Amino acid sequence: MNFLDKMERKYGKYAIKNLPAVMVALYAAGYLIYALMPEMMRYLTLNPYQILHGQVWRVISWILVPPSQLDLFTIIMLYFYFSIGRSLEYTWGAFRFNVYIISGILFTVLGAFILYFMGGAGYFSTYYINMSILLAFAATYPNAEVMLYFLIPIKMKWMGLVYGFFVALSFFQGGWADRISILMSLLNFFVFFLLSRNVRRFSPKEIHRRNEFKREVKKVMPKGGNTRHKCAVCGRTELDGENLEFRFCSKCDGNYEYCQDHLFTHQHIKLK
Repeated sequence: MNFLDKMERKYGKYAIKNLPAVMVALYAAGYLIYALMPEMMRYLTLNPYQILHGQVWRVISWILVPPSQLDLFTIIMLYFYFSIGRSLEYTWGAFRFNVYIISGILFTVLGAFILYFMGGAGYFSTYYINMSILLAFAATYPNAEVMLYFLIPIKMKWMGLVYGFFVALSFFQGGWADRISILMSLLNFFVFFLLSRNVRRFSPKEIHRRNEFKREVKKVMPKGGNTRHKCAVCGRTELDGENLEFRFCSKCDGNYEYCQDHLFTHQHIKLK
């Protein structure tokens, strides 16, 4: 059991459920603030100098700042990031997706302070954190096909490579401020996929194997809406998501089954 497994078992119950929807809601709040009180936006940005001089709310308030102006293109992209974020949350589980996003936020804050103490200044936003979601989805589902702008079918591996190319181009052509911003904002992607000992769980081959198994299970499922699996905590079944996994707990007295979000976080049932 690696570090993430241990952390999930101990703190998994505190994970924020449906985090992609929360992120979109924060952007909506940011757009509302910009429309009603545009002058307030300058008090929300990630500014290490102001943080060190008492404006500590900036450590977290900068995630309210939208990545761009609100238009049709932005709405389409936000919906796209929400969709792939939800897929990753179902595949990895809420806790691991929380760790991925929150670590990206913390690395970005760290990068802002590193640049500040180096004597530089830069603009840090959630743009590259959103980019890390796309790269993570492309690495997890390389052969998944999406409709770019609802018109052009493209596999995620090619989209990930194109985005990765432009990120690399920005890194090498930009100054130190751009390089630190890009590196620290995407550090969660490299840490999660290159240093995780449990990376096999998220490999395309392993995900394909699990999906094939679930399709075979559905073929032999009883008719009439009956289910074979049900979480004893949240009540979810295999019908609530094709990426849900269920396991019986060997430490509970009786045949109690749990989904991946509650397998390590539930209270063990002991019969007197």
